[in-house]
Amino acid sequence: MPVYHIVLFRLKKGVAPDVLDDFTTRAKAMVGQVPGLTKVDIGPPLAVTAHRSNGFDMGVVAVLGKQEDLAGYATHPAHMYAHELREQLCEETLVYDLEVPA
Repeated sequence: MPVYHIVLFRLKKGVAPDVLDDFTTRAKAMVGQVPGLTKVDIGPPLAVTAHRSNGFDMGVVAVLGKQEDLAGYATHPAHMYAHELREQLCEETLVYDLEVPA
């Protein structure tokens, strides 16, 4: 069953747009490099529900083929490269993994 790896970001104040663009590029580049990773989407909350986001102002949804792919994803060099920049951007993150029937 596919796994949706959802990460919410509370960005630090004053993060430059070009740094966010660099993070997005790094994250999307993981597809094709990380075994089992089939898709990465990144963006802010929708305006209609942003008031319920508890200050989290960006999210990532990574889709992996199966639960066992999470371990390799977590330690893969391409993920660590994106994670390195995430550490500079965020004051807090929240992770939630969800298995979804195909």
